[in-house]
Order: sequence, then C-alpha cells, then structure tokens
Amino acid sequence: MPSSPFSGAQAARESVSARLKDLRLDANLTMQGLADQCGWNKAKTSRIEAAKTAPADSDIRAWCTACDAEEQAADLIASSRSADSMYVEWRRMQRTGLRRLQQASVPLYERTTLFRAYSARVMPGFLQTEGYARALLSLIAEFRGLPNDVNEAAAARVDRSHIIRDGLHRVVLLIEEDVLTHRIGSNSVMAGQLGYLLTAMAYPAVSLGIIPRTASRVMWGPETFTMFDDKRVHVELLAAKVTVTTPTEVDVYKRAFARLAEMAVYGPRARTLISRAIDALD
Repeated sequence: MPSSPFSGAQAARESVSARLKDLRLDANLTMQGLADQCGWNKAKTSRIEAAKTAPADSDIRAWCTACDAEEQAADLIASSRSADSMYVEWRRMQRTGLRRLQQASVPLYERTTLFRAYSARVMPGFLQTEGYARALLSLIAEFRGLPNDVNEAAAARVDRSHIIRDGLHRVVLLIEEDVLTHRIGSNSVMAGQLGYLLTAMAYPAVSLGIIPRTASRVMWGPETFTMFDDKRVHVELLAAKVTVTTPTEVDVYKRAFARLAEMAVYGPRARTLISRAIDALD
C-alpha cells in the first residue's frame, strides 16, 4: 500500500509548485524579483515553490503574469484545484447534509464500468439496505454533528445502488468476516441486511468475496477503498476522503485488491458465513 494516503495529493501539489518554479527560472527572475512583481514577500514565493503553501488562484495568475506566461495560468489553476480535491475533509463534504453527498457521486458511478471495493468494518454502500444505510448514516451524522437528513440520504444511497442490477456495470466486492457481525442498527436491521447479501450474490453483475477471520493473511487489512475502473480510487479515512488518480498509486491498490481476493471465499462457503451470522442474531 502507499506509504501514506496523502502521498498522491502531496505529489500533485509538488508538481504544481515545480511548474511555477520553472516559469520563474525561465523568466530569469529571482525569488525576490518575482515577489516584487507580485507584491508579496520573498518568503511566500519560497513556501509556494517548496509546496508548503498552496497558491490561491490569484497567486497563480500574478505569478504567470510576472513570468510573461499568462497563457499557462488556467491550466495551472486547474491542476492546483485538482490537488486540493484529492484530500477532502468529510466535514467539508458533508456540511450541507448527507443526501447531497450521495447524489453528487451519481455521475461517477454511472460512467464507471468496473467497481472494486474492500471494506473491513461496514457493508459496502453498493449492498446496503435502506434500514442499514439509515442506521449507519445516523451514526455518522451524530458523530460529525451534521444536519439530520438521514432518511433522505439513505434513500439516495439505495437509489444510487441500482447499478448492481442494471446490467451495465460489474461490481466486485471484498469484505472481512467482521463486517457480518458488527451490529449496525437493530437485530431486525442486521437480519434484513444479511438476508439481502444472500440475494445480491445471485445478481449476475455482483461478485462477493468474504475474507474469513481464520484466513492465512497474505495482505493486511488496509483502509476501506473503492476503485473506479483502473483510473481512480477513493480511500475512506475517519476524517477525510482521499482521491487517488496517480497511475502508480492506483496500481498499488489494484495489486492489494488482488491479494485480498486470494484470501476470500465465494459461493457456498461465503453463504455459510452469512448464514452463520444470521443465526447468531437469535
């Protein structure tokens, strides 16, 4: 796995900083000379070039103007915004409630043909029943002090999951056995959720693997992540979502998923684990 889930975001910021530095050097400007033209102190130039301070859009425009490279400003601004979006705190994404967050991801879900997701603690969103989603989102809203739109958000999450039944997408899911026994909601909610897993396993587009607690590990249990084709990975941390798009880092998650899949059981053996979890609810 990557040495840090922030590495892709930091690499993107450093790339923008390096391009800005190259513009300054190509323009034969010292740090002080650029600072003088932009109307700020030399220390700010140094911090931007060292990727210690993210430049504002206005900073990039001023920098490009000073270097007689105004035509590069738009592209640099876009790259800088992309770097900022790689690591986004949940409180920023969820400040207007949870429903909009579910709906905002619909275009990405619709254009993705192959999903791969790994989860160690909770059911993947693709397979959540509305009752389970409501219980889980209630915990999230309470913990983060969010507006209470849990009912609408749960309905939006279930609606978004139509992709596992429409025949246009392929969904490959891996969960740890603990997911089956972590109580989210009441016994009836868990019974309904576990029963739905048995149903969803029969969908042609769905492959569900369960990693038994007794599995001989060839890969440790990393953070929850979802892969969108081979282009993008969303990593879920407690405080933030990290978006990975750098090809080399996407490939690391792809290799990790393959190793996790080696430990999973499928078909009848997976059904046995689910049935055992249902029986334990009594």
